[in-house]
Amino acid sequence: MILKINEKEFLESAFEVVERKGLGHPDTLSDHLAEKISSEYSKYTLEKYGAVLHHNFDKVGLLGGSSYVVFGDGYLTSPIRVLINGRASVSFGGEKIPLRRLITKWVKDFFSKSLPIIDIEDDIDITFNLSSKSSPGKTYEKEAKKGTRLFWFEPRSLEDLAELKKLTSNDTSLGVGFSPRTKLETIVYTIEQTLNSPEYKKKYPWLGTDIKILAYRTGDDFEITMCVPQISSFVQDIDNYKKNLAFVREKVLDLVSENGISLNKFKLSMNTRDNYDLCELYLTATGSSIESGDEGLVGRGNRINGLITPTRPMSMEGAAGKNPVYHIGKIYYVFAQKVSEKIYSKFHIQNEVFLCSQSGRDLLDPWISIVNVPSGFKEHTELVRFFEHEIKNISKVTEDIINNKFIIA
Repeated sequence: MILKINEKEFLESAFEVVERKGLGHPDTLSDHLAEKISSEYSKYTLEKYGAVLHHNFDKVGLLGGSSYVVFGDGYLTSPIRVLINGRASVSFGGEKIPLRRLITKWVKDFFSKSLPIIDIEDDIDITFNLSSKSSPGKTYEKEAKKGTRLFWFEPRSLEDLAELKKLTSNDTSLGVGFSPRTKLETIVYTIEQTLNSPEYKKKYPWLGTDIKILAYRTGDDFEITMCVPQISSFVQDIDNYKKNLAFVREKVLDLVSENGISLNKFKLSMNTRDNYDLCELYLTATGSSIESGDEGLVGRGNRINGLITPTRPMSMEGAAGKNPVYHIGKIYYVFAQKVSEKIYSKFHIQNEVFLCSQSGRDLLDPWISIVNVPSGFKEHTELVRFFEHEIKNISKVTEDIINNKFIIA
């Protein structure tokens, strides 16, 4: 592996834009559901067969239902439709894997925690669109019988899992990471995580999870616009609704101030589409717009670091649901972010990490590896040694992902 260390001037940009789609946003729900299914499938096959079998659930989608909402009451009138798109191994050693039964359980477990107010049996409609077709490379030539592609999703034994012998990249892709966060990135993430924390949900049951934040900074001026849903069964009238919004505003201003942003340089807008005269409000039965026609798809929301940062290095990979063993769109992306954070912690420098793969190349030997460091950085040799050590232990990323130690999106 050749690591290129590139020195650059890390100047504060004239402006930046940051977005965070909250836990109940349909795109975030799709990401987290896909990751839940991948993690559970990985643990299931690892325990039962001794290895994580081939799978990708990175095309999971949600189609919104419909709801009835009035002050003091609310419920779904048509179900949320869950589209289980993807590919997965359907058997091992001739033993069939009960995919539908397992995935149905995992989906219900997920929604019972993510949207606890819904009726799991009546308000969720699951459609399966799974495939067990191999990627290009599988042929029916007689020589192919000696390989593993013919048995990619129906391995006869562990011998058919080539990655157990040597890890290779399954695709050509780009993983990026950067550290540390800017002040704006920190406050956007902190606000959403605070309002969606278990503590807040217990104290303020009216507070929905589909909190969306878009923020920008120009020079020293900061501005945030955000949408905050309320759950109708806990909101008695419009005065109660307004009072709740005022409460959220106060909490956000406190967090902004605590994070070193002057309130004289800060502007906050909330629920800008509300029309009190017509009683058109962000009032929901479940706390999420998925109840009323909105859709969610894997990869359309927050990146690996939990934010959408178009003025920073980004990759468009939808990492959630991808195989955590060899899928570069997940492994390199998670690794790039984690190693960037470690570089900042060890060397105390702002940095950016880029990893590019080549399909079929040794996973521990990226095609392109670049770390941007500040001009004048003197510890190049130490950084190369540190990076090489980290990438040799990239399998730890897989363990962390499977065991939910790294939250994607």
